[in-house]
Amino acid sequence: MPADRLRVLVVDDEELARRGLRRDLADLGGIGVVGECADGFEAVKAAAEEKPDLVFLDIRMPRLDGFEVLSLLDPGIAVVFVTAHDDRAVQAFDANAVDYVMKPVDPERLARAVERARDRLRRREPLPLAAIGAAARAPGEPLSRLLVKDGARVHVIPVDDIDSIEAQDDYIAVHVAGKTHLKQQTIGDLEAGLDPRRFVRIHRSFILNLDRLDRIELYAKDSRVAILKDGRRLPLSRAGHQRLRELL
Repeated sequence: MPADRLRVLVVDDEELARRGLRRDLADLGGIGVVGECADGFEAVKAAAEEKPDLVFLDIRMPRLDGFEVLSLLDPGIAVVFVTAHDDRAVQAFDANAVDYVMKPVDPERLARAVERARDRLRRREPLPLAAIGAAARAPGEPLSRLLVKDGARVHVIPVDDIDSIEAQDDYIAVHVAGKTHLKQQTIGDLEAGLDPRRFVRIHRSFILNLDRLDRIELYAKDSRVAILKDGRRLPLSRAGHQRLRELL
């Protein structure tokens, strides 16, 4: 494929929609479709393997929706949402996704979206995944599950199953039933999406699921630790101790 051709991945659970988008993209020229996917899990795998420049991404799909897929993509990939649902499209646009086009797709509108994607790629502007993830939820609606990419695989973790979360540089370590999953995200971004009545920032590097707390012990003078039901011990800052006292 020539270097100046845009490598595109098309993701939609409807075959007719994928076929129509491929036809319209072919008419524009300068575009090579490197793959088609019918669901979100396929999309994450294909994006990891094909490394497209641009993904056309349906929002409402089974298993993983478009916003969840987006959270697992490389931030350097440009994204255009394709949707029949105007409310979610506006959220996506406000959250700085490259663009969105409504179904049925208008060829002129599609051409403008492609040009905006090219411009973003030229500027090497990464996607603001935290803002897009917040836009995907209704105001005040906390996360119900956490998605972690492991190579081309995706682990879907219900937040109810999380014991604790630990900051590790640019990653977070999510501790679940004796297993640890690494996700490239800051602990602050994740904290903003969790239910504050159930998940408490007990230390600058730790978030605790209140349901997993067994007791608090004095470790040294003015120093405490949180003891989990599985016996793990987590550091507890003064501010974290105060937050726990307010909730317990």
